[in-house]
Amino acid sequence: MHIATSNPFAGLEEAVTENTLLKPFTWYKIGGPARWLVRPRSVEELQEASRRCVENDIPVYVLGLGANLLVSDSGVNGAVFRLDNEFIRRAKFDGESVEAGAGVDMQKLLLRTVREGLAGFECLAGIPGTLGGGIRMNAGGKYGDIGAMVSKVLVMDQEGTLFERTRDDLVFEYRHTNIAARFIISATLDLEPDDPDKIMRRTREIWMFKRNTQPLNTKNCGCIFKNPRGLSAGALIDQAGLKGMRVGGAEVSTKHANFITAHPGCSSEDVMKLVKIIRERVFDKNEIHLETEVQIWP
Repeated sequence: MHIATSNPFAGLEEAVTENTLLKPFTWYKIGGPARWLVRPRSVEELQEASRRCVENDIPVYVLGLGANLLVSDSGVNGAVFRLDNEFIRRAKFDGESVEAGAGVDMQKLLLRTVREGLAGFECLAGIPGTLGGGIRMNAGGKYGDIGAMVSKVLVMDQEGTLFERTRDDLVFEYRHTNIAARFIISATLDLEPDDPDKIMRRTREIWMFKRNTQPLNTKNCGCIFKNPRGLSAGALIDQAGLKGMRVGGAEVSTKHANFITAHPGCSSEDVMKLVKIIRERVFDKNEIHLETEVQIWP
């Protein structure tokens, strides 16, 4: 891999900073710097910055709210695109559908759908992140997944070309979608009309369930592992006797074993060591390989 030593983002200085710590942008609040942090202010600026990365052989990473992310202590030797400016955080309601930018906060969008009397999105109550990140990993849980609502997605490849993908083009599976393009720009969701009070009651029920079963008031990044088919990763970790295990500042949550919480002084290395121990212990006990759900950079 070759990364240009001259400024590859000349002329884009207002949107690009160098050697910027990423931990303020993640839920874990740990991790090192990005060689470049790119915060485009328009689609055109996003296209240009992405093309510069291709021309200069710079690895690209896309950052939403950092809710499902672990950044290494050494950081990322590439360009991290944080899509948090106004152009990608708009939402437009039209009848029973909503077109929203990939940078929209899913929980804020949920509250808006409740006010508009549109049901379906409440299944994502308590799941942090942006719409783009949620679609990329088909966010959801026992109450439903976001993929069931998506009718159209606007994406962009690294050369800056925009493509529209309709429902017939899209495949949503457990914590996975077939969207290969590097950037998700926006999406259209199809929802169902319902009484706002009923939707709010369901939203509260789902939120209360998560509050009672997950360590929501701690520094964590959500579920660390995907559930093996027909099984619960949390239950497997619990059965291996790992609840409460600590490595440095990282601890397997005593409330939900598929969460690793970060205590003061925690490092990414602490979390990764604990992930390795969990995988080994679960395999030794059940001969099951746990696959990480959290995104690990680099």
